[in-house]
Amino acid sequence: MNAKKIFGAAACGLLITGLPLTVWAGDQGVSGSDAIFTANNTWMLVATFLVFLMHLGFASLEAGMTRAKNTVNILYKNTAIIAIGLLTYAVVGFNLMYPESFSLGSWFGFAGFGVGTSPEDLKILEDGVGVYTYWTDFIFQAMFAATAATIVSGAVAERIKLPSFLIFTALYVAFIYPWLGSWQWGGGWLDEMGFYDFAGSTLVHSVGGWAALAGVIVLGPRLGKYIGGKIRPIPGHNMPLATIGVFLLWLGWFGFNGGSVLSADPAMVSFVFVTTALAAAAGVISAMFTSWTVTKKPDLTMALNGALAGLVGITAGADAVSVGAAVIIGLIAGILVVFSILILDRLKLDDPVGAISVHLTCGIWGTLAVGIFAAEYSVMIQLLGVVSYGVVAFVAALAIFYAIKSTIGLRVDEEEERLGLDITEHGMEAYAGFEMNTK
Repeated sequence: MNAKKIFGAAACGLLITGLPLTVWAGDQGVSGSDAIFTANNTWMLVATFLVFLMHLGFASLEAGMTRAKNTVNILYKNTAIIAIGLLTYAVVGFNLMYPESFSLGSWFGFAGFGVGTSPEDLKILEDGVGVYTYWTDFIFQAMFAATAATIVSGAVAERIKLPSFLIFTALYVAFIYPWLGSWQWGGGWLDEMGFYDFAGSTLVHSVGGWAALAGVIVLGPRLGKYIGGKIRPIPGHNMPLATIGVFLLWLGWFGFNGGSVLSADPAMVSFVFVTTALAAAAGVISAMFTSWTVTKKPDLTMALNGALAGLVGITAGADAVSVGAAVIIGLIAGILVVFSILILDRLKLDDPVGAISVHLTCGIWGTLAVGIFAAEYSVMIQLLGVVSYGVVAFVAALAIFYAIKSTIGLRVDEEEERLGLDITEHGMEAYAGFEMNTK
């Protein structure tokens, strides 16, 4: 047996049995703790690239659910978002989210600019076994950072100025998202009170959803969406692309939730995979049934959003609720997302991709569900967290959007919107040679 096989067998044996094994490859000893460390670190990096893949999913879904004349603009925004997210998280976000020490009553802390420089820094378990490197910790968390802005991108699509959106993204991802994240994941005041959000139903999805709601309110609806008191549907141009996007997101979610175990513990990672998958499947079924009953037609977009609704809903408690509870959470999320989309339309809040309903409505539900289905957590504490995040995230996003609107402007003019942002802002088309519908 060669050294790689010996090392792999040791890692598997340790993870399955928990025994303090030591294996030898030639003259080099490989301790059991080293094997666990390598397995943990490798899984965390695999989870990292799965979360990275989610950004392709968001881009595909958003592009497919909107009109062809805005496709380049949407793809451009999604390309910029991940770059802005990674860089701002490196400069300020990581140390704002994980400050090590707090001031102002565990509300705020900052460990300084930039990331560390010592590759030897390890996260350590209580038993002294290394979990993963400092760099793995940073890059995994950084992949989450841009997601909040990606949620906003879908909700404000087809009418926001590109520079204005990029400025909003930089400010929100650099300062608001990591600061709010420190309240729980960074060991801040909500963590001390017992608030729990395993992988981000509130910390990522609702924080992005509140910003999306603020953007939609400040921007107003797309031209022609609401005429004479009636709702005029504006269908997306590419349902195959939207469907691909959802399946990419579902795949990436195994890293999003599975990686949030923060180790390669085979029992917990596999359990989280199961609760994640079943909640998503339940969301699809209930959204299909609900939308078919209400609208009298089987709506693919509702089924797709049902999958995402279930995924967002289970994200807060994927490690803490039972398998049966995960199915119930997904079923309720699928129902909620359908009615939320319909109600927001009635309120003339124009969200082209249903981002607010998926990420905010179902993020709130998933966070409260932890208190309902997991005995060790309090519904009231979960509610306190939901309200606290909602007030600060919404007000902060509203302030940023209004500041941008009053300075450089937020919305493109009517002619630009009619012609499409691809031509007016980028001078190119996603489907060159094909006639675009500019109505």
